[in-house]
Amino acid sequence: MISSSGIPAVVPAGQMATRDQPVLSLPRGLELRPWHLSDADVLVAAGQDPGVRQWNRLLVETLEDARRRIERMHERWQAEVSAIWAIARPGGEAMGLIGWGDIDLSGGSAEVVYWILPSARGGGVVAEATKRVSEWALNDLGLHRLRLCHSVANTASCRVAEKAGYSLEGTMRSALLHADGWHDEHLHALVQGDI
Repeated sequence: MISSSGIPAVVPAGQMATRDQPVLSLPRGLELRPWHLSDADVLVAAGQDPGVRQWNRLLVETLEDARRRIERMHERWQAEVSAIWAIARPGGEAMGLIGWGDIDLSGGSAEVVYWILPSARGGGVVAEATKRVSEWALNDLGLHRLRLCHSVANTASCRVAEKAGYSLEGTMRSALLHADGWHDEHLHALVQGDI
């Protein structure tokens, strides 16, 4: 496909919508899998967790809200605008979320989003999951540039970016509104050839 500017799309349309969302393996017997409606209670729990709410704009209060959100995840995969996985043990309950929001196939970019429940924090799971979805986005999907943005006050996300091989490119001033006000954000990136 050629854009109106004469620059070809980095990733042609249809690369996601024509395929099922893959299950991706992680170390320590974990996997990344599509969200199921049966995971709705995990989304509700995450929406109530102070640590998740502090850094994410996750407003899920009821099981019905959660089910609608999970259905939208699948719709957004088909629309090729996001790719969201559950972090889980095979056959087990989700313990976190990771994936790509703001996918721009034509421009070849996306932004990683993630959270993890308290019981799974501190073991490097999010860093491993970030590495794995980054490999998928660059090598399997064919994107060129990946972003990881976080509040400068979120030191855990800064460590995730470093461990996953993302370079710190700078600070975006007053870039995202959180519950406690506007936060400056670090911008980290990974581009084709970095891994």
